[in-house]
This record gives sequence, C-alpha cells and structure tokens, in this order.
Amino acid sequence: MDSDYEIVDAYDGDSAEDYFSGGDTDMDEGDSIGGFEEDEDDGDNAGYEYGYASDEGSEKTYTVLRESDIRQRQEESISHVSSVLSISRVAASVLLCHYKWNVSQLHDEWFADEERVRRSVGLLSKSVILFPNDSEMTCGICFDSYPRDQIHSAACGHPYCTTCWKGYITTAINDGPGCLLLRCPDPACCAAVGQDMILKLASDEDREKYSRYFVRSYIVDKKKTKWCPAPDCENAVEFELGSNVYDVTCLCSHPFCWNCTEEAHRPVDCSTVAKWILKNSAESENMNWILANSKPCPKCKRPIEKNQGCMHMSCTPPCKFEFCWLCLGAWSDHGERTGGFYACNRYEAGKQEGLYDEAEKRREMAKNSLERYTHYYERWASNQTSRQKSIADLHQMQTVHLEKLSDKLKEPESQLKFIIEAWQQIIECRRVLKWTYAYGYYLPEHETAKKQLFEYSQGEAEAALERLHQCAEKELLVFLDDGVFDINVTPDFGTFRPKLAQLTRVTCSYFENLVRALENGLSEVDSQAASSTSVKNGGAKGKGGKGKGSSRTGRAVARNIDDSDRWNCDRCTYANPDSSSLCQMCHHQR
Repeated sequence: MDSDYEIVDAYDGDSAEDYFSGGDTDMDEGDSIGGFEEDEDDGDNAGYEYGYASDEGSEKTYTVLRESDIRQRQEESISHVSSVLSISRVAASVLLCHYKWNVSQLHDEWFADEERVRRSVGLLSKSVILFPNDSEMTCGICFDSYPRDQIHSAACGHPYCTTCWKGYITTAINDGPGCLLLRCPDPACCAAVGQDMILKLASDEDREKYSRYFVRSYIVDKKKTKWCPAPDCENAVEFELGSNVYDVTCLCSHPFCWNCTEEAHRPVDCSTVAKWILKNSAESENMNWILANSKPCPKCKRPIEKNQGCMHMSCTPPCKFEFCWLCLGAWSDHGERTGGFYACNRYEAGKQEGLYDEAEKRREMAKNSLERYTHYYERWASNQTSRQKSIADLHQMQTVHLEKLSDKLKEPESQLKFIIEAWQQIIECRRVLKWTYAYGYYLPEHETAKKQLFEYSQGEAEAALERLHQCAEKELLVFLDDGVFDINVTPDFGTFRPKLAQLTRVTCSYFENLVRALENGLSEVDSQAASSTSVKNGGAKGKGGKGKGSSRTGRAVARNIDDSDRWNCDRCTYANPDSSSLCQMCHHQR
C-alpha cells in the first residue's frame, strides 16, 4: 500500500509517553509484556491486573485505597487535629466532617476565629442548660419523666430520653449521610451530636450504616479521590491531579477512567465516550430504523413495516386500511390498470414529477445513517464480547490449564508466564480496539486523509491481534490435549514458546503505535501534508527530488522491521535477522 504516512514501526517506541511497554524485544524472564504485572506475593488477588502499561521507570499516577487504608487515614487526621487544636477526638471528628477532611483549611479558619468556627459547627464551650440534681427528669420530646440514667443530652444539655434519642438517630441515619452533621433535636439549638453518642444509642444496623457513611465521607468530599465504579467494590482511587492519563486499575482488576468513571477508554476522549454511550441507549436509533424501514399508514399514521413481497398493504386493527406500499394511495384505486400487485404506475409517474423526492431522500438518508452506525456498533460490541470471553479464558488458564500444562511439560509455572502475558495483552488490545470503532464513527467524513490513515492503522493492529488470539486460543489446545504424550509435546512447545512471545510483543507495538496516533489526533496527516508541500516546492531545484521523497515515505509505511538488524515476517510477524531472506518461523519469503 502506497502512502505518505509513516504509521507502523513495530519497535520504535521508547518514550515515557508510550502506551505499552512492549518496545524492548530483549526481555528477561521476569519481565512482563504490555505492562501487565503479576503480584506473586498478594495472596488475596487471585485474579489479574491489566490496563495501560507504564514504561519502566515511570511513576504511578494513582494509589488504590482499601477500606482499611481509608480508616487509617481518618484516624491519623483525627489524632492530628485533636492534638494540634487541643480538643477531644469526638470534636475533631465533627470538625473534619464539616470541613470535608481538609485539615489545612480547618487549621486556617480555626486559628483565625475559633469562636466563629465553634458556632458554625456546633461545638459549644459550655452547656446551655444545667442538669438539676433531681432523681428524675422530663424528656423534652415525649414529656415523660425518667430516671437520670435514662436521660441523655448533647453538649448543650437539652434532656431527652433514650427512646426518643434512638428514634431521632435512626431517622437521621435512614435519611442518608446528613447524619454525620447531626444537631440537637431542639429546633432552636445548634449543638452538634457527637459520634460517641450515636454509636452508644444506635442499633447495630444503624451503627453499621453510620460507620459506612463516615468512611465514605472521606472519599466523596475530596477532589483527588473517587470510588471504584465496579459492582460491590469498596476500594477508592486517589489520583495525582495534573496527569494527562486518566486510566487507572483498581485492586479488583476493574480498569476505569478516573475522569468520567466509565470503563477505561484510552485513546478515545471522555466526551466521545459519553456521546457514544448516549447514542447506544438513545431512542434516536429506533426512530432512524423506523424511518428507514417503514412507512406511515395513510389513514392512522402508524408506522408499518413491509414483511412480504406484494405492494398490497393492510393496516392492523382497528384501522384495517388497505393501501399501496409505493404510492400510499387507497388500494381500491389500484389493480391491473395501475401495474398489478408488484408495481404501481401512479408511483412511477409521481416519482418522475418529483412528488416523492423529499420522502425518498429522507428515507435514504436515514437508511445510510443506520447502516453506518450499525457497521461501527457491531464491531464495537463484538470486540466487547470477545474481550469478556478472553477474560474467562484467562481465568481458566490461571486456575486450571497452567498447572496441567506445567505437569505435562515438567516445567515450573513461572516458566509458562508468557502464556498469561499473552492473554492479558489480548484482553487489553480488545478493549483498545473496541473503542477505536467509537473513534472512527465520530471521525468527520470530509477528512478523507485522516480516515484513510485511521483505517490503515486500525487494520494493521487488528490483524496482529487476530494472529495473537489465534495462536493463544487454537494452537495452545494441542498441548492441553490429554491424548498428547510428553515425548511429542516438548519439541513442538519449544517452537510454540518464542512464537507466542514474539506475537505478543509485536501486537503490543502495533497497538502502541495506533494509540499514539489517535491521541495525537492523527497529526501525521497534517505534518505529511506540510512535508509534501515542501518537497513539491523544492522538487524543481534538483532532479528527482520529489521522487526520492516519495520513495522514502513509501518505504516508511511498508517498513515493518526493527531499526537495528531485524525484519518482521508479513505472514507470522516473527522478527528475523536482517541477513535472512526466509522467515525462520514459517519459511515465508521476505
């Protein structure tokens, strides 16, 4: 394919902005492919972690917080505020909830005007009402008399019985997180109700709810932290603001975008993802389908789909109007004189006069729009389905097949890590490929050069992924077959190992280049256009100048080799020494 765009160089990515870390072909046995790493010491994480690969030496831009980590941070903040401000831990908790766990802001305002902060939060310096020395007291809500040990009050001193306090606290907790800023039941009192009283009087169920609200308040009110959106996941992610890459992976193995909390969608931006998801769920596509595949009944105006070959249509009851599908006229006016059951002379005559041009144009536009959307959506959905199947296959490989293969080959499982890495690469590449179809749908039709570059880059990456998926899914089955004996398996597996590892690296590099091109807005088109203009203008100064420039860029597109001394086979993508004219893997001519 002749082109002016330099797209595919399977080993040209070493910058810190690279998407995958597969550019280095000389890998140690413990290295991971595509940035996927297994934590062998984490016994709780029996699954896997996949997501955007980070280059060696780059720092992680986020931290995953378990519930225990959040509670520890809360305890540290409470202890710090209690010590610095010389107040109780209960009062420190009230202050931190009020200031959304912003310790620095709390300190600034406290030392600027302590009394104002106390009044706004409800931390009273002294009681408003002093308890009398009577053996019984009257509840301020139910007005019954109770012994002193059944009367409780906040710092203000307003007395209420245990039953009324429990009802008041339960109602507040059931109303939601507002219970963290609970005040005295007296409408005219602003005294805060401390955590100690709530935990003392609330039921076990209410205490659990309150504790959950208390933990979540630390995350909800912070700009740098968000909860993982995966179902039933209690982890949070703290993000380093200022990073341009929002993709994070929780400890539950769910990758998502920290900015919009949708699933990880790099290289597509959040606005495109939002439009695509809305379009997939909107009624607009239903209306497009109705417009493209149906016509309104001339009498009742309900849309009718033609499901047989004859032009004689009958509307459903109670309308039952009979009409011609072509001209929408009453069927009583039709017959052999108008063309019979499969044609309509009136329609043909009206079409020549332009009577149906507008309706036909609208229907044709709707059909084209629907077909274009269906093209991208089907491929988006099929890659999603394939990715889910790959996740299940990886889990099966980790839990069942890997041990079985290790026993058959007499090799430790650590030596078979390349199989897991291949499946992790497949899962990640399926996710990337899925979102490139959403990118392609919103790529303007008039930008022909960019569209051609996009489709070429996408096609090359997809072809590499299919080769990898085929190898990992089909060719591995022969080694898992119980009928194959070890003596026959070992030599073939020695060939299979470098092939799968090489396919993994090559696929990783293809997708790295694809992601980089899309994130740059396919800027190669603009730069190549400027370069072509420059070459064209300078072509008259030297004989053959333009031809040399075109030849160079043409070779750059066709080139699929390492910059040092290797070339990739067009059939199997194996990296061969530059001195070899035949592929050492499949014996294909260079």
